[in-house]
Amino acid sequence: MKYNYYKIFFSFTLLSLLLISTGCNNEYIEDIDRGLGYNYRPGHPELRAAASGQIREDNTPVIIVSGDLVKGSLIYTDNGTSSYEANFTVEILVREASDNSSPYKKRVIEDRIQAQNTSITNNQDVYRFEEIFEVEPGKYEIQIIVTDQKSNKRSLQTLQTEIPDPSDQISHITEIRVLGKNTSNEQAPFNQATTYDIPSRIDSLKFVFQVTNSKPDAPIEITSRLLKFRSDTSIARPMSFNNYSSSSIQYLGIDYNKYDVIQQSSRILEQTGSVIIELSFSDLPRGNYRLEVRSETDEDNELFKARDFGIKSENYPSLKTPEELARPLYYLMDDKEYEELMSHEDPKELKNAIDRFWLSNVQNSNMAKNVISQYYQRVEEANKQFSNFKEGWKTDTGMIYILFGPPLYNDHFSDQMLWSYSYNQEDPERNFLFVQPKLKNEFYPFYHFILQRSSYYHTIYYRQTERWRSGTILSTNL
Repeated sequence: MKYNYYKIFFSFTLLSLLLISTGCNNEYIEDIDRGLGYNYRPGHPELRAAASGQIREDNTPVIIVSGDLVKGSLIYTDNGTSSYEANFTVEILVREASDNSSPYKKRVIEDRIQAQNTSITNNQDVYRFEEIFEVEPGKYEIQIIVTDQKSNKRSLQTLQTEIPDPSDQISHITEIRVLGKNTSNEQAPFNQATTYDIPSRIDSLKFVFQVTNSKPDAPIEITSRLLKFRSDTSIARPMSFNNYSSSSIQYLGIDYNKYDVIQQSSRILEQTGSVIIELSFSDLPRGNYRLEVRSETDEDNELFKARDFGIKSENYPSLKTPEELARPLYYLMDDKEYEELMSHEDPKELKNAIDRFWLSNVQNSNMAKNVISQYYQRVEEANKQFSNFKEGWKTDTGMIYILFGPPLYNDHFSDQMLWSYSYNQEDPERNFLFVQPKLKNEFYPFYHFILQRSSYYHTIYYRQTERWRSGTILSTNL
């Protein structure tokens, strides 16, 4: 059978929300893709990756493997020509998921990054790569291994993807591929989104998938919906305050049963063949979303695919703008100070206010520089380690990590986690117990730990914030 190939393009401008609240059907939870996390381990290359199966115009199935490698996560050495250089290798291995003995298809990328000064070690920009593998229809496992040639340290991401057979007599929807770009740069291409989190500077999103129709006498109606879920976006409350109510959104985290329908559209596909469909959205406000696509071909065969994603701050997980740098100071300020800081709407005035805060407290400029660097490094690390439905620095674990750093001991038991900053695990001030209201699973994909707050923490919180504000944090943590 000869397959026609054409493209259908939907473009939606989000001018208003259609406030339609209803229950969320989790029947097809296995067909919801959420991307991966940041794969962050201190001292190792930071790799973020995605893979998706597609069908080319000539009906050739392919796997598109995309990756981002954070430049600042590599080791740089002086190459003797007044510049610094990092060398790395990317290995991409693809094989059938159902046969562990099958040989891998292998692709190797060897490259280097050069910089004029050592500031590259703090650079959160990424080196992008994309490789395409021709395969047969089926399920596949993809392994991506990045090796830093200077340190010989490695990072691994394992992905799965599935490609339907366009020649069978069953209709299919392929996985949804998410591409994004910053429209302020007209020359910028659309790049693959490699994590659940999408920075808000990526103001134009394109969702690409394919529908195969093998029955000329059976048109397919494709319905798509963009949903925004009710979720917590608040900053973690101080550790000596009362615990959250079990019915609050802060406790629940994200409620998949309550959502707004941002946009809905339907299209009837009458031709046979593989059809590319593109759904475009621009300027989505921050929050947690799902794009779902479905088609009821008959009573026994309903097609469904979905892609969940979160819109975070402008340069997430990095901090670049004055607003991004100002908001985490919530943990070091009282309410009046913070309200005054955030009242500055002009970015230049806000940046000056941030500088005044640090320099008026840490009065030695060299010390202030080191304190500022350490504070914001922890904020970025918190974003990479504890990101879920909201920015990692806003979570309870993020708050404790920023203020106190990594714990001496980290003990897990069932739905609880204990962080100890003392060799005495009975010390009421230096041990922090977190609980999970919901365990991470296919229905609730996030690690959501809530600190068990206590009045015991009032004194240690005050002392720790004073260490940050005075600069003594550089010599004394607790």
